[in-house]
Amino acid sequence: MDLSPSAGELPWLSLIVLLPLAGALLLAVLPPRAQGAVRWLALGVLIADLALMLLAFSRHFDPTVGSLQLVERISWVPAMGLEWSLGADGLSAPLVLLSGVITLLTVAASWTVERKPRLYFALLLAQASAQAVVFLSQDFLLFFLAWELELVPVYLLIAIWGGSRRQYAATKFILYTATASLLILVSGLALAFSGDHFTLNLSELTARSASGTFGLLCYLGFLVGFGVKLPIFPLHTWLPDAHGEANAPVSMLLAGVLLKMGGYALLRFNVQMLPEAHLILAPALIVLGIVNILYGALNAFGQDNVKRRIACSSVSHMGFVLLGIGAIDALGLSGAMLQMVSHGLIAAAMFFFTGVFYERTKTLSIPNMGGLAKALPITFACFLASSLASLALPGMSGFVSEITVFLGLTESDRFTLPFRVVCIVLAAVGLMLTPVYLLSLCRRVFFGPRIPALAVVGDMRPRELLIGLTLLVPTMVIGFWPRVAIDLYEASTDALAGVLGQTALVALTRATVTG
Repeated sequence: MDLSPSAGELPWLSLIVLLPLAGALLLAVLPPRAQGAVRWLALGVLIADLALMLLAFSRHFDPTVGSLQLVERISWVPAMGLEWSLGADGLSAPLVLLSGVITLLTVAASWTVERKPRLYFALLLAQASAQAVVFLSQDFLLFFLAWELELVPVYLLIAIWGGSRRQYAATKFILYTATASLLILVSGLALAFSGDHFTLNLSELTARSASGTFGLLCYLGFLVGFGVKLPIFPLHTWLPDAHGEANAPVSMLLAGVLLKMGGYALLRFNVQMLPEAHLILAPALIVLGIVNILYGALNAFGQDNVKRRIACSSVSHMGFVLLGIGAIDALGLSGAMLQMVSHGLIAAAMFFFTGVFYERTKTLSIPNMGGLAKALPITFACFLASSLASLALPGMSGFVSEITVFLGLTESDRFTLPFRVVCIVLAAVGLMLTPVYLLSLCRRVFFGPRIPALAVVGDMRPRELLIGLTLLVPTMVIGFWPRVAIDLYEASTDALAGVLGQTALVALTRATVTG
């Protein structure tokens, strides 16, 4: 095994990845008499896993270095060229930490789940391992296996513990994501076979810098494959259905972690591995981002289900990730990363608080709710705070991330001034629609005439309040002190922007010589 920084170090990343899986296997063999301990066991495993992440990234990870660190490589299946290859940089470390926090809070939010608890919590732990491998893998086949395997727990979590149309939503989710994965596999294998020798190592694939028509085709394959999970319009239609039928903790996982896998993969594969193709297709990404922002915002107005409205809001907000990636400068890439972290916290909070008042009211229909502010004052305050963060109120993380994306697009010299102005104006229109549909949601749910059946309901319990504050406090900390998040990834986004700049210079020189 190759370990960094020295051979005496523990395999930190492998421990982070394998601990939740070991916990899931332990739950599977737990005797019937110990069923009451499944929640505590799952919670304890994820607390230990988060502690490992904090220890590894605080003591053994240097955020000022833009290259891979904590690298571990083992030849796993030599006949296939498959390696157990893990590594962390600024693109992966913040998202690994985000996934650790969100998954831990998902288990805490699932404390009242009574139906098949052993299977439920085992699936959450298995999902934690799979998503960590997605963010840390440095071998394409390992990445793809984890990308596919994490679909199974999500499918089952929706299909078994979802709402009345759970089978439809779960089937739609798996069909969209599994079909799109075929494009990821074909594009990745095409790159693996394209050089002098076959390789699945991501660093070696990046060094090949595929260009021309071949590079563009691979880029488009990755874009569609990863765009389903981001999600990019029109590949997004599974998302409102999945959120509408999933229970609140699973929605936290979907919005907080799974959507970020799409954004991370675009940065890792499309931008880092295929910079020449990215320079050509970056304007298309910006246009798609604008469409996401406007369509998601406008579609949110037509939703009378609270979770479906928030899901459409996620489609809109992930459009800013596309804008930042398409801006092809350091500030834009930084904004895209910050938007993923920020949205992960905010969306998870909104879905959690929605679950809190669903447990009390047993409805998500906006017309069937009203006057809940007096019955649930603490829940109302928390939901309003998360809504203000989502609409980019200054002082919250949503404002910092979205203004960074705007500035990145404004300062980018890769596009003409009219193009930038039109894009910024259209994105601003989408941004202005956000407070309208979110504050309208708050008004209709928490104010207005009180529905007698909902007049007396209990407010948040201490456990629920602790979960909510764990999500809300970081959004305010990042809002007032964004460097706490930016410092984790800035070296990597700067290095990525440098690669794009160098690629653009080479392309310009080549065109000049040819001309």
